[in-house]
Amino acid sequence: MASLPPKVPCPAVSVIVPARNEQDSLGMCLQSLVAQQGIAFEIMVVDDHSTDRTREIALSFPQVKVLAAGPLPQGWTGKANAVSYGAREARGSWLLFTDADTVHKPGSLARAMDEAKQQSADFLSYSPEQEVHSFIERSVMPVIFAELAARYKPTEVSDPKSNVAAANGQYILISREAYDAVGGHAAIAGSLLEDVELARAVKRSGRKIFFRFAADQVRTRMYRSTSQLIEGWTKNLVLLFPHPIQLAILRTVEFTTIWITGLLGLAFLWRGNLALGAVLWAVCGTLKLLFWRRILRAHFSWGSNVLAIFGLSCFSYLLLRSVIQYRRGRVAWKGRNYSGTAAS
Repeated sequence: MASLPPKVPCPAVSVIVPARNEQDSLGMCLQSLVAQQGIAFEIMVVDDHSTDRTREIALSFPQVKVLAAGPLPQGWTGKANAVSYGAREARGSWLLFTDADTVHKPGSLARAMDEAKQQSADFLSYSPEQEVHSFIERSVMPVIFAELAARYKPTEVSDPKSNVAAANGQYILISREAYDAVGGHAAIAGSLLEDVELARAVKRSGRKIFFRFAADQVRTRMYRSTSQLIEGWTKNLVLLFPHPIQLAILRTVEFTTIWITGLLGLAFLWRGNLALGAVLWAVCGTLKLLFWRRILRAHFSWGSNVLAIFGLSCFSYLLLRSVIQYRRGRVAWKGRNYSGTAAS
């Protein structure tokens, strides 16, 4: 009788990377993942019907298992379908869902597992360092992430006594037991905000979640063009903020007031009305200081923080665009159209 092959040990972590037309970023992501050390892991790329070189790039890494996402079931989003398919094939006792546009620091996977154990957390999510290049990225991204930091405070998210739950889908580490217990992505199949919904499900189950900003662990460039940025935040903003119209009005008023008081103050000073000019400049300066105090929570560079004043109006536009698209039932993302009602 031929001897049986030795049993392959199960990895501690299964890394699942959903990828749909990610040829510009997937290579760097996989290079950073295959170089991880200090823990046993497997990597799976789930090709979500890509039409570019995504699959070819994934296959160029012999350490990576490349899967093809099945047909998109009715009522499912593409990402939920892809990661769910990967989870079914995963052998690890922990699952790491991470996006193809992430770059992982050396040793970050082992450190993340240690941190989850130290925090007694069944669900750990990192908010990566955001890499920004264009003017629109540098101006609007700090505004959005500052609002997210105010709405979803990491201390409250990580507090079992608080009902606030959040996650960043670019990095979610979850125990297999917790994932299966809450029904996995099948339970949130139609949500375009699957990361936050999964965190909410885990927290409702009584399990601990842990969330923090983690520039020391992972970085990402979310969008590589203005059109991607507009489409991506249109998909997300109305789901992230409970009162998007009111928030858009508030930020528009803030933007307008800062510029009007600043310009009027300059005009009065130019005409010799020093008292009124000084008052208007004092109001403008106070508003700017309050604005920058809020922006600092987003962890961007000083250059981006300065440009963020121009991002206020862009943020308001994106909020209103998100509301309109959802009400019309036409939410587009990566070549697919979703019903706004179903997705929310």
